[in-house]
Amino acid sequence: QLQLVESGGGLVQPGGSLRLSCAASGFSVDYYSIGWFRQAPGKEREGVSCISSSAGSTYYADSVKGRFTISRDNAKNTVYLQMNSLKPEDTGVYYCAGRRGSVSVYLPPSSFAYWGQGTQVTVSS
Repeated sequence: QLQLVESGGGLVQPGGSLRLSCAASGFSVDYYSIGWFRQAPGKEREGVSCISSSAGSTYYADSVKGRFTISRDNAKNTVYLQMNSLKPEDTGVYYCAGRRGSVSVYLPPSSFAYWGQGTQVTVSS
């Protein structure tokens, strides 16, 4: 059974940092492309960052470029999202998702077959 489990969310002040984890089971993250999405209340789910299978190429939405870093630890079968210089507009539920094949931050959520349950990130003073 393929499963993704996110962790690491929480409440942080503007300018602070969080590291989200996406632990995979039932498959190897280096054979799947993994994306991070977020959804704020009343808004559509949007792609934030993704990492391609094998080569591990990384991609970022313009809104997070230079502040967020996606990485992968094949030994731990986990993908991370390091979030620095957080802003209130980064608030939302963050999800990781997996798919076979190529990846882009512009792919719609429906392009990903496997999803985690989400973790809440709140940026507020």
